[in-house]
Amino acid sequence: MAAPDNNILRPVRCIIKLGGSSATEKDKFETINESLLSTTAKQLKEAFVISSDKQQPTMDWSRGSNCDQASFLPEDSPTSEFQLDFNPFVVVHGAGSYGHFQASKGRVNRGDLAEDYVKAGFVATRISVTKLNHEIVRAFARECIPAVGVSPFSAGWSTRNRMLDRENTPHVQRLVQAGLLPVLHGDAVLDSVQGCAILSGDVIVRQLAQTLKPSYVVFLTNVPGVYDRPPSDQNAVLLKEIAVADGTWKIIDPPEIERGMKVQTTVAAHDTTGGMETKIAEAASIASCGIPVLVVETGSRHALEALKGSPLTSREDWVGTLIRQAGSEELEH
Repeated sequence: MAAPDNNILRPVRCIIKLGGSSATEKDKFETINESLLSTTAKQLKEAFVISSDKQQPTMDWSRGSNCDQASFLPEDSPTSEFQLDFNPFVVVHGAGSYGHFQASKGRVNRGDLAEDYVKAGFVATRISVTKLNHEIVRAFARECIPAVGVSPFSAGWSTRNRMLDRENTPHVQRLVQAGLLPVLHGDAVLDSVQGCAILSGDVIVRQLAQTLKPSYVVFLTNVPGVYDRPPSDQNAVLLKEIAVADGTWKIIDPPEIERGMKVQTTVAAHDTTGGMETKIAEAASIASCGIPVLVVETGSRHALEALKGSPLTSREDWVGTLIRQAGSEELEH
C-alpha cells in the first residue's frame, strides 16, 4: 500500500471518548477490564477499518502480547500483501482505576510542585496513566489498528488555573494525516499559575472536536446514556435526545420529562476530573458547535451502531443518548 498523500487532508470521521470505567475495573486498583477493552477494539476495527481480502496480522510485536507469533509477516513476504485502510478517527480515554488515586493522594490538582509530596504525586500519576495508555494502544494494535499513544503532558498541553491554556491539536492532525490513530488520555500537566493540574480527557475531546470538526463524537461509558438522575436510582429515566444551545438544554425525548430540568450526577470521591458532570458539560459544548454527540454503553451492540454513526440517521431500537444542536424552531418554544 502506498504511503498516505500528506497533501490531501484526511477529515476525521469521529472522535471517541473511552471512559475510564469502560477500559478498567474502576473499583480495582490499576486493573484492566480485558474483556470489555477487547470488545471495544474489535468494534473499532469493524466500524472504521476498511476490510481487505488479505489477512491482517497483529501490530503488537512485543513480548508478553499474548498474540500468535506465527501471525507476524514473514521476512520474505512483500509488504504490498499487507493492505490497510480506515476512516480516520481519534480516541481519548479516561483513567479509570489508573491515575485517579495517585492524583487525589498527591493533591496534584491543587498544584504547587514546590511541595515534594505534590511532586511525587505528579510523577506517580503520570506513570499510572501512561501505563494504561500503553495497554489500550496494545489492545488496538492487536486488532491491526495503527494506534499510537499521545500523552498531553509530553505533547505540550498545559493549563492556567486548571483551565486549558495551551494545546497541540496540530500534532494530532499530523498523525491522522500519516495514517495513524492517535490515542490520547487525561493527564497530569503543568499549570502556569498553580504549578500543575489534572487535564481531563473530556476537556481534550472538546478541544479536539472544536478544531478537527469530526462528523460526530461518541462517549463510551459504563451506563446506557444520560439519565435525569443517577442511574442507580430505580426511578431514573434515560434521556434519549437532548437539544442544546447557548448553555440551554431542552429534552426532546422523552417529551414528558419536565423542560429545563437539571440532570443530576454523582462523582466518586477519588475522581479528580468531575465524573459524569464534566462529561455532560463537555458533550453539550461540542453539540453547541453543530457536532452531534452520542453517549452509549461500552461493549454493547448499541456502541457499535454509535461508532458507525448509524443513530444519526435512524435511532429505532437504539439505546443511548443523542445530544445535538437545537434548531431555531426549538429555541422559540
